[in-house]
Amino acid sequence: GGGRGMRQLIVAEAREYLGTKFQHQARLKGIGCDCAGLVVGVAKTLGLTEFDMLGYAPVPDGATLKKSCHENMREIPLAEIKAGDVLLFRFQAEPTHLAIVADYPAGGFSIIHSYAPSRKVVEVRLDDVWIKRIVAAYRFIGVE
Repeated sequence: GGGRGMRQLIVAEAREYLGTKFQHQARLKGIGCDCAGLVVGVAKTLGLTEFDMLGYAPVPDGATLKKSCHENMREIPLAEIKAGDVLLFRFQAEPTHLAIVADYPAGGFSIIHSYAPSRKVVEVRLDDVWIKRIVAAYRFIGVE
């Protein structure tokens, strides 16, 4: 299976989306995507999955999003996250946000995500504020 090499490819592909504007339900690198679109787009480009999530409201239903993650990826303990894994976040009660984990240049982890308040895909440090919002961590099938 793909070890470190595949993880580097996931991060590199996700970084190619940096600056892509936030657009609900879009999946186009450099044009527009939302948080699910980024995860789906990266996975499809690398042949990791065929799954997609569509037809959700601007604020996605948390239960549906979590179910989709469970069915298409493998849940892992948060303590085991590595670059290339996927995090599910909540801002209020329900989990409504996805991000891809990357190596932060200064050490630790960063997250790459299409973030509505930033209006584009950004990479930020996975700091305590974000860590407190994590609901679950996932690994793409076939990534060791």
